[in-house]
Amino acid sequence: MKKNILEYVLIIVGALLLGIGVYLVKCLTNPQGVMLALPYVCIGIGCGVFGNGMGNVISRRALKNNPEIQKQIEIDKSDERNIAIINRAKSKAYDMMVFVFGALMISFALMGVDMIAVLLLAFAYLLVISFAVYYRCKYEKEM
Repeated sequence: MKKNILEYVLIIVGALLLGIGVYLVKCLTNPQGVMLALPYVCIGIGCGVFGNGMGNVISRRALKNNPEIQKQIEIDKSDERNIAIINRAKSKAYDMMVFVFGALMISFALMGVDMIAVLLLAFAYLLVISFAVYYRCKYEKEM
């Protein structure tokens, strides 16, 4: 029951954020500083939260009268083959991301983009690489 209430709360919060963002876009004249981006951040987060909540409610209602389909979905989620496929796809995406972010950082640096943006991107890149090294060491000890 708590999960149902949380999903409806997410729908309401998402709709409110979306409405606030649209209101700020329409009503602000000559925004300065943070107010340049805040309406669009509200719109983006509001759309994501609203869509997530609505998707969960719609999928739960669609599966409510079909217990056999619900059981098959649970089996598919816990199937070892599907988990292996998902993990392999994540691995390939990570391998691609390392090269894409590296090229993006170099191109930003060569284009003369603001130093703060390049440093933030480099920090995020190093953070992801650090997590990869940490988990690789952890899993090598376990296996």
